[in-house]
Amino acid sequence: MNKELLLKNLRNIPDFPIPGIQFKDVTSLFKKPECLKELDDALYELYKDCGITKVVGIESRGFVLGAALALRLNAGFVPIRKPGKLPAETISESYSKEYGTDTIEIHKDSIDENDVVLIHDDLLATGGTMLAAYNLVKKLNPKKVMINFLIELEDLKGREIFPEEADVKSLLFVEGA
Repeated sequence: MNKELLLKNLRNIPDFPIPGIQFKDVTSLFKKPECLKELDDALYELYKDCGITKVVGIESRGFVLGAALALRLNAGFVPIRKPGKLPAETISESYSKEYGTDTIEIHKDSIDENDVVLIHDDLLATGGTMLAAYNLVKKLNPKKVMINFLIELEDLKGREIFPEEADVKSLLFVEGA
C-alpha cells in the first residue's frame, strides 16, 4: 500500500463539525481513482483469507469501500444507518461520540449465527460509533466479528474502548490534531 500517496491526499478540515475538531476528510481519497484503488486493494489483501460472509458498512462513508470490499470477497453487504432509514424490522443502539450523542440501527434479519462479519468504517477517533455497531452486530450472534478502519487517529486512543477479543485493524495511522 502506498501510504505516502494516501496521506498526501487526505484532507484536513479544521473546526468541523465544531471548533476544536480536526476533521479528516476521506472523500478526498475517494475522488482520486489511484487512492481509491490503493485502499480497495489493501482492504482486500488484509481480509481475503478470513472467510468473511458479510461486510457491515456504517453510514455513510463506511458504505463506499464496505460495499466494494463485500463484492470482492463474495460476501453480502449490510448497512448500519441512522434511525428511520431502514425499511424492515431493526434493532438499535445509542452511544456518545466526541461531539454529541447518536443512535444507529441494523436490520434484525441481516446477520445470523453462521456469518463471519467485518464491520467497516472510514475513521477511528474516540470509537463510540464503531463500539455501538460492534454491540449491534454481536446481538445477532455471528460466528466471528472483525473491525476495520481506513484511518485511526492514534492520539485519541479510540482502540482502547473495544473489548479485548475485538479484532481491530486500521490501514493508516495519523495524529488527530
